[in-house]
Amino acid sequence: MKLILLGPPGAGKGTQAKLIEEAKGCVQLSTGDMLRAAVAAGTEIGQRADVIMARGELVPDEIVVSIISDRIDEPDCANGFILDGFPRNVAQAEALDKMLQSKGMQLDAVVELGVDDKILVSRIEKRAAETDGGPRADDNVEALKRRLEVYHKQTAPLIGYYSDKGILKTVDGMAEIDVVSREIATVLETEGTRGIP
Repeated sequence: MKLILLGPPGAGKGTQAKLIEEAKGCVQLSTGDMLRAAVAAGTEIGQRADVIMARGELVPDEIVVSIISDRIDEPDCANGFILDGFPRNVAQAEALDKMLQSKGMQLDAVVELGVDDKILVSRIEKRAAETDGGPRADDNVEALKRRLEVYHKQTAPLIGYYSDKGILKTVDGMAEIDVVSREIATVLETEGTRGIP
């Protein structure tokens, strides 16, 4: 199972990825973790990424795709993987498609956790009010609003991209964790039996 989870910050992608990982025996791959591991291992790609990050710059897509490419060749990815934090835009999605194609692979599904921005923000505000509501809580709300803006500008176009390919499935990300998990499991079972073109 080769899977991408899509959804804005706070949609529960990390939680659902862990549950899928346990249920399907595939590996959750975080681009941040993979970059740090490549740097720590001192690989050629890791060294290039390290120099770029040390300058405070974003690591170029081709380096990130190379790191993902190396990572999915490792034995623990034999049962599949869940990409977390990548792709973030259509250019990255196209680069990912090319890399997978070069390995004779393709994505099985892209699952979007559909959520309501206003409810996400109100959840953070409520949580802040229940703690002590200090300035840090306001920062959390403002930070979430900024991250949602970035998501809608850069990442939301992926919904159309993967929908056009016929592999996008949307589940209600506002439901309880176990309900969302069951919906995702149903979608993945359907895809597994149907076989995706």
